[in-house]
Amino acid sequence: MRKFNLFWRVDNQIRADKVRVIDDKGKQLGILPLVKALEEAKKAGLTLVEIAPNAKPPVCKIVEFGKFRYREEKKLKSQQKKAKASELKEIRFSPFIAENDFQTRFGRVKEFLGDRDKVRLVVVFRGPQLRSKQFGYDLLKRMVRELGDSITVDMEPKFLGKHLIMIVSPLTKPKKKEEKIEIKEETKNENKKE
Repeated sequence: MRKFNLFWRVDNQIRADKVRVIDDKGKQLGILPLVKALEEAKKAGLTLVEIAPNAKPPVCKIVEFGKFRYREEKKLKSQQKKAKASELKEIRFSPFIAENDFQTRFGRVKEFLGDRDKVRLVVVFRGPQLRSKQFGYDLLKRMVRELGDSITVDMEPKFLGKHLIMIVSPLTKPKKKEEKIEIKEETKNENKKE
């Protein structure tokens, strides 16, 4: 898990000559010289914190620093929980796979997609099986048909060496009924050339 360095310049650590100041109630006080902004924070008994150092002029807020830091850390943790990085899982098939093996691999694909991971479907051809490329396309077409509208095809089936590869990912938004997932097939002429 990535660690974030939560560091804010406070009070005398702020380097800018002029800053845009927001008070503890969220009201903008305008652009003030740093000395004047520090005086405002001292009058309120709070801390001046630089919250946007890259802005011109930098934006500073008058806050109770302990509460401010707690809220920011809590916000960051909730963002990290929501942002699960999806992984790319791989499932391999033979072009002439038995029905039971297909159902087992289909279950694994559904499980990976349920975990919000992308899945690379690979049909591995060996030796003379390369003359029957259509079986690989039919197998991937069946997989897409059985998965239904819950997926989106990220990469159409494509031969890389002796492997027919397709990448699918879980659908994030509901699909419209008119949209259908179609797998493009190579023409028979291209199959005969190889």
